[in-house]
Amino acid sequence: MTSTEAGALRRLAPPARRFLAHRKGVLIRLALWSLAESGQAFLVGHAVARSVDEGFLAGDPRRGLLWLGVALVAVLSGARVVRGVFAQLAGVTEPLRDGLVRHAVDRSMARAAPGGPGGTDRAAVSRLTNQVEIARDSFAGLVLTLRSFVFTAAGALLGLLSLHPALLVVVLPPLAAGLALFLVTLRPMAAAQRRALAADEALGEHAASARAALRDLTACGTGPGAERHGADLVADAAAAARTLAGWAAVRTAALGVAGHLPVLALLVAVEWLRGHGVSVGALLGAFTYLVQSLLPALHTLMTALGAAGSRLLVVLDRILGPEPEPEPELELGSGLESEPASEPEPEPEPESGPSTASAPAAAFAVHTAAAPAVELRSVTLSYGVRAEPVLDALDLRVAPGEHLAVVGPSGIGKSTLTRLVAGTLAPSRGEVRVAGRVVTGRPAAELAALRVLVPQDAYVFSGTVGDNLAYLRTDPSPAELDAAVEAFGLAPLVERLGGLDATVRPAELSPGERQLVALVRAYLSPAPLLLLDEATCHLDPASEARAEKALAGRSGTLVVVAHRLSSAVRADRTLVLDGIRAQSGTHAELLGRSPLYRDLTGHWNS
Repeated sequence: MTSTEAGALRRLAPPARRFLAHRKGVLIRLALWSLAESGQAFLVGHAVARSVDEGFLAGDPRRGLLWLGVALVAVLSGARVVRGVFAQLAGVTEPLRDGLVRHAVDRSMARAAPGGPGGTDRAAVSRLTNQVEIARDSFAGLVLTLRSFVFTAAGALLGLLSLHPALLVVVLPPLAAGLALFLVTLRPMAAAQRRALAADEALGEHAASARAALRDLTACGTGPGAERHGADLVADAAAAARTLAGWAAVRTAALGVAGHLPVLALLVAVEWLRGHGVSVGALLGAFTYLVQSLLPALHTLMTALGAAGSRLLVVLDRILGPEPEPEPELELGSGLESEPASEPEPEPEPESGPSTASAPAAAFAVHTAAAPAVELRSVTLSYGVRAEPVLDALDLRVAPGEHLAVVGPSGIGKSTLTRLVAGTLAPSRGEVRVAGRVVTGRPAAELAALRVLVPQDAYVFSGTVGDNLAYLRTDPSPAELDAAVEAFGLAPLVERLGGLDATVRPAELSPGERQLVALVRAYLSPAPLLLLDEATCHLDPASEARAEKALAGRSGTLVVVAHRLSSAVRADRTLVLDGIRAQSGTHAELLGRSPLYRDLTGHWNS
């Protein structure tokens, strides 16, 4: 038994004893009904043997029919016995379910209450629905089958002994061998069940987190890393399933030994048994005991104990065991912390920003020496063959180091523009270049070296404050981190959280605080182009101005989809999208020649 299983049994034993101790009356009534089942099993085989030996073979068919009538009554009484058993079973299983539900709710409430661990209890729904029902059904199945096997086997074995002791000599060895082989599989099967459940939960958690962070995974080029991590989790789940299937095969072999060899042994030993005084009726009764009572009970026991028993142990430990450590939330490729930093985020090169290898970085630096930071050549984008274009033949050049603001009515195509520049969306026609390189179809690692896209919904993962801030840069010095924190006014938040080495709980941060963390992360990135898609919408005007000032002072190019018109005033140049044509210029120039810009500015001033 593994230390995990032993620990689980130690934790579960005391509450199990307390639970059963409070239900002695129900257990006694259940045992009495089970005794009736034992008597039923004894009567069926015994009556068949007597009907043959004392009735039909003795020339007394009336006596034979009478004994068969006794067997029939015993069989028909089974329905009443089963009804009584199930009536008492509810008195054990339903209190178990209610207790598990209360415990699961208490745990979830304690986690969310002030002073608790905090955060979202993502497993609460599974515990309250799926896991509690698994525990109740598994427990009910175990009670039924264990009780049935013990009392039915007792009745059948006692019947075999009453017919002739030699019958036990033939039947017991293969029966015991199969049962022993089955018991050997219990512990490894439970361990395999635990690993399979844990692998399934980890895969589900990764899928949910990746879906929530899909936009940032794509924008920051860390999707391949998250995909690799997901593939590893799938492989782990498949390996756990194969192990479970292997032990299931061994269990099936045990069932074959215990369920079929006794009958075969009895057939082979007929001549030997007849030589030791076993009558024809006793042989027929023995076959009846095996086929009608003992072997079906054994088959049900192995099936239920093997599947339901291991599931019950694992699920009860999940519900009643200690609170598990919270898994890190996926942020731009969570789960990659143990991988080399060069895989999810390329190593930075001094001349040109990050790249996946030094040779491509050098070529990249030479190529981009005189290229525009951003260039769109007759770019058209339509979300459908017959749909009106969101952007129509748009031409745009953004110089290296320029600060460009993008404004326009809601739904006009501002976010579409940033996605095109980031390379996460391909144009219907035209060409998009960043630092002289076409971005459409470029590998995610190369895109990550070119730009950072900060969306409106900022993601923060469950790591330290410093890890969150330095996620896009592998080697920031403490002085650089401190300077970035000061530049964005993030010092009060860092101090409140407990410093750069303190753990962040994303659920405890406001949307504005998460945006500031994401902005500092982008500020520290070595990528030469920053794209902000309303990334300051949850900040107050003063915090927004401070953040944009810090980002504009950073070496590189800044493109901001403006949430407020004040962002356009602070920019070197503004691009106005109006659905008909795009115009660009300074604040003063656009006031003179763009009616839409004048309207937007007038609305803002009012």
